Amino acid sequence: MKHVFGMMLFLAGCLLASCQPQQEQPKKIVAAYVTSQGESLPDPSVLTHINYAFGHVDSTFDRVRIAREERLREIAALKNQYPDLKVSLSIGGWGSGNFSEMAADEQKRLSFAKDCKRIVDEYNLDGIDIDWEYPTSDAAGISCSPDDKANYTLLMRDIREAIGPNKLLTLASSYTARYIDFRAIDPYIDFVNIMAYDMGKPPYHNAALYPSEMTRKGASCEESLAAHVAAGVPTEKIVLGIPFYGHGADSILPYYVDYKNIDMIKDYTACWDSIAQVPYATDSTGQMVCTYEDARSIALKCDFIHEKGLLGVMYWEYNTDNAEGTLRKATFDGMMKTK
Repeated sequence: MKHVFGMMLFLAGCLLASCQPQQEQPKKIVAAYVTSQGESLPDPSVLTHINYAFGHVDSTFDRVRIAREERLREIAALKNQYPDLKVSLSIGGWGSGNFSEMAADEQKRLSFAKDCKRIVDEYNLDGIDIDWEYPTSDAAGISCSPDDKANYTLLMRDIREAIGPNKLLTLASSYTARYIDFRAIDPYIDFVNIMAYDMGKPPYHNAALYPSEMTRKGASCEESLAAHVAAGVPTEKIVLGIPFYGHGADSILPYYVDYKNIDMIKDYTACWDSIAQVPYATDSTGQMVCTYEDARSIALKCDFIHEKGLLGVMYWEYNTDNAEGTLRKATFDGMMKTK
């Protein structure tokens, strides 16, 4: 009986190992979200991964619907010239629903996972990125359930089993590290993209590196990292998100200020928060009118990633950079330099 029991344990271990992620990662990741709305193709020489945004859970709750399929094909075709490039389909995004219904129903969930596999094969992709914002929350105007957290784990398990161990399975996470049981999903995932932005708007910073008097409680990259580690995410599986946009003050500037439009703050005073390590702009009274990123703040965030032993950096999104590629070049250079 001991031999039989031992053999059973051995076989169970082999089965679990066969579902573990086995995608070999580069030394550091530079991942860009590239949206379906854009027309130009991204430059693969300054990134390692592309997450195509977005696919969605179809109204049938058992399939994936892709925005502008031909654009996804064009982006995946970049791998012909850049064989090390990894391209994944990101499914979800703010306001993208039907996740709760799909994940709660075993047959729909399994069909959805099977469709993820079909898409990976059909479009020659390297994986799937799940961007459910957020399990158990209806803040984005989507349906939700208290069971979403547990069902999210089942969803990641089923997608991993469907796509196999040699494809990427990643996810986008709120900077708060809420909504997801990270310890439960850890066996199935390759890495976690922390959305360390939208943490504040004037008079607070959008994406401070460290907490200061101009950040909300818990709303800095340092605090977000600590929250994810405490929730069970290994540091070597963490990819820190950076925004290529800022936020303007109400009734003064647009809520979204893309970096390519940063000249709209030229009539204001450029400032630097030496504690939070990010720039901002003020009016004649000293009030913050815009919180944003620049090449300096991105370089410091890349240093932070190296220092903390994180896997890499992600940014939203490629087409909000300027024509010169100021931020994406700063991101790549900062991430690929050797310490």
